[in-house]
Amino acid sequence: MKGERKRLETIQIVLMTVLMFFVIVTVHEWGHYYFAKRAGILVREFAIGFGPKLFSYKRNETRFTLRLLPFGGFARMAGEDPEVNEIEAGQTIAVRVTDGVVKTIYLDQLDNRKNVVRGEVLDIDLEQALTVKLDVDGEDQQYTVHPQAMMVTKGQSIQIAPKDRQYGSKTVGQRAMAIFAGPLMNFILAFILFGLHIQMVGIQVENPTYVQISEITAGMPAAEADLHKGDIIESVNGTAIGANVENLIKLIADSQDKPMKWKVRRDNQTFDLTITPRAMEGQKGGKVGIVPELPKRQAGVGETFKFAGQSMVRTTDIIFQGFSQLIQRFSINDLGGPVRTFEVTGQIAKQGIEQLTYWTAIMSLYLGIFNLLPIPALDGSRLVFLGVEAVRGRPIDPGREGMVHFVGFAMLFLLMIAVTYNDILRLING
Repeated sequence: MKGERKRLETIQIVLMTVLMFFVIVTVHEWGHYYFAKRAGILVREFAIGFGPKLFSYKRNETRFTLRLLPFGGFARMAGEDPEVNEIEAGQTIAVRVTDGVVKTIYLDQLDNRKNVVRGEVLDIDLEQALTVKLDVDGEDQQYTVHPQAMMVTKGQSIQIAPKDRQYGSKTVGQRAMAIFAGPLMNFILAFILFGLHIQMVGIQVENPTYVQISEITAGMPAAEADLHKGDIIESVNGTAIGANVENLIKLIADSQDKPMKWKVRRDNQTFDLTITPRAMEGQKGGKVGIVPELPKRQAGVGETFKFAGQSMVRTTDIIFQGFSQLIQRFSINDLGGPVRTFEVTGQIAKQGIEQLTYWTAIMSLYLGIFNLLPIPALDGSRLVFLGVEAVRGRPIDPGREGMVHFVGFAMLFLLMIAVTYNDILRLING
């Protein structure tokens, strides 16, 4: 029974951890997708993860996919990378015509296509005029191509992208919004989750007079002594605690392996306990396995917005301090990849939904900030190119920009492999 409960708890933690990653990545990519669609850009694919497809379905013009490697996701916009026109003059193709308009263009297996017109391409324009001119048995025939026509080759179909549906045809402002919207959605999600966390745990009361227990770690001295969440600690070894959390922590730390006399109040009843703090691996001083806190109350709407904003500012400052320290003393051993993040998230999930909500807010804010860094392949780098275009009055050559992003993505992917390898070695070595 106990083993079954532990297995169920492990499954629950894994599901909550996966859900956290899914939510913050999906919200990020949805930002790109939504604002690209608003600008009239054709979004070919909305993907969560990279690598082989695990699940896929198409809705309207966009294919939604879930992929194997949980390293992020993407919203692939037509024209964001150079479009490849695979049809040239002199090539033999087949077209399916409905009501005088080409709805499908076939590039292979032409003899197996039914109810189509086959011919040699004399002229084709799938971006501006949307026309195709064919030599059909020595006779010239010209057709209008539907703006959502499909090209089929090698068992795959892809929708054509007229110029006005491509990323590059939109204004700098529209493109910048489509790129910035990903991090923006992460910032909004982080703010909402910080506010939700405040509603869950409350805010500290003014002029507190006591310290209470907010969490208890199973298997530690406090749990063994039958302390409960919400218990009020009145005194330790005869010293009144009052509202001094720091003093309580110091008394516990200084009493490693020494029995302590605690006076605890629960439901207006006071009783005495003997608790012996013990050491924990990698930490100094005695520990009893509690999280002490000052009493809290339910936050109002205005207070929730205020403290959520403060959490955003404080966490942002901590994130940038981390970036600064990493630059000053870079070591690949200080980096954590998906495995490490998954491990830490699982540990936090064990502490309850309140802590997981707070951690998810931090991760969403971090993802938004990290993506705005001017690193090739990230959103920040694309925004830099758009800024240069706005200043120059003309875009940078798409081929060169694409190469920069490709090299950047390759380097980030190699770095991810390296840190993941380190994470796995660390887990194996305990």
